[in-house]
Amino acid sequence: MSAAELTPLEAARWAARAGLPLPADRHAAVAATADHIHSVVSVLRELDFGETHPTTGHHHGRGENDATV
Repeated sequence: MSAAELTPLEAARWAARAGLPLPADRHAAVAATADHIHSVVSVLRELDFGETHPTTGHHHGRGENDATV
């Protein structure tokens, strides 16, 4: 286990701190899920978007709806 991985006890503490107390049998699963999410987000943070500007917004409902794939 790396130093960055969340232990089941830490997962329980953070959940309780957020007002979401966990049953003891869920601590390990929540810690593993949090570690997985962290690893995915870490990869996304490494992406270089260069000069790509963020979108100014999504215009839902405008234009034609086309479900063609």
